[in-house]
This record gives sequence, structure tokens and C-alpha cells, in this order.
Amino acid sequence: MNITKYRKVIFLLPVILAVFVIVACQKPVRLPVLAKSDVVVAFGDSITYGIGAGPQESYPAVLEQIIGRRVVNAGISGEVTAEGLSRLPQILEQEKPALLILCHGGNDYLRRLGREKTADNIREMIRLAKQNGAAVVLIAVPGLSFSVSPEPLYKDIAKEFKIPLEEKTLSDVLSDNSLKSDLIHPNAAGYRRLAEAVASLLKKSGAID
Repeated sequence: MNITKYRKVIFLLPVILAVFVIVACQKPVRLPVLAKSDVVVAFGDSITYGIGAGPQESYPAVLEQIIGRRVVNAGISGEVTAEGLSRLPQILEQEKPALLILCHGGNDYLRRLGREKTADNIREMIRLAKQNGAAVVLIAVPGLSFSVSPEPLYKDIAKEFKIPLEEKTLSDVLSDNSLKSDLIHPNAAGYRRLAEAVASLLKKSGAID
């Protein structure tokens, strides 16, 4: 190797290393493969329940059609994370899910209950699910801001527990009036968009083919 080529290699080395770091950081968290008989529980508040659309247009119902597994809609309108935390053990015992899709926190923000407590409740729900043998996927909920951007706490929690995060789709949906039924809920098209994003994440994470 001549001096010129050697210098080029040395010059490009930091760039090559940076590319490897970026690729490694973007690699999706892997999930166990879902058998056809496995149960998925979508757990949350009115976004999960499907306010603003018909029962078969909620994101869990659409997700069930896409992934070919039973998806239980365990959403309760108006629920805050403290109430969700109290309710979750019964759902886990009853349904014995292989996967929990957690979308919670919006009502905490509306009631200004404090982000630290919201984060702690979400962490404890993830711990409970894992203790009961369920993998977890987290959906980020936007906070109360004009930008309708996802709350940073979801990214932090997903990194802490090494679980897949669907970070942007719900915020994108709630930023688009054509995908909303009111100020805080998607319409049928918005729920479908969310279901498609979750299905895509499950595929990238290895849970489905």
C-alpha cells in the first residue's frame, strides 16, 4: 500500500467507525417469535379502546387482522397509569399474553399528574408483564404541546428495559386533522395507521414473519 492510499484509509477510518455505530444503534430490539396460538394484549386507555371509531376499527382490531394472532383490546377510556397499574395483574392472569403492547399516559398529561410518577407507573407495568412471561412493546404518547411530539420518557424507558418502541406514529396521527376524530383521538384511518406501524415494528423485531 502506498502512502497516499494509507492516508486515505486513516482518514476514512473514523467515518467507517461512525457508520458502524449508527447501524448498531438503529438495530431493532429482538422479540420472541409469536406462535399462531399466542395471545397479544393491547393495554391502555381510550387510544387503545378506540374512541372515535367503531370496535372493528380500533388499532387492536386492525392489528389482529394484519398479524393473524388474537389481539385482546384491554383499553379503558379515561384511565390514568396508576389505575392501569392496578388493573394489569388481572389482565395478565386472565389472558396470559405472550406480548403486551403498552400505550398509556395520555390522561396523566391531561390531568397534570406529574411525568415522574407516570414514568414510574409505566416502568412497573413493564416489570409486571415481564415477570409474567410477556414480552413488551411500548407506544409513545404525545404530551401537551403545540408540536404534538412524543414525550421523551418513552424513549428513556424503552432504552432502559431494552424493549421495542413505536415512537412517532401516534404523534404524527394526532398532528394530522384528516386522521383525527377529535383533538385527542384518531379516527378509523388514524387507528389503521397506528396498527400498521405496530405490525411493522413487530416484523422488524422478529415477532412475526
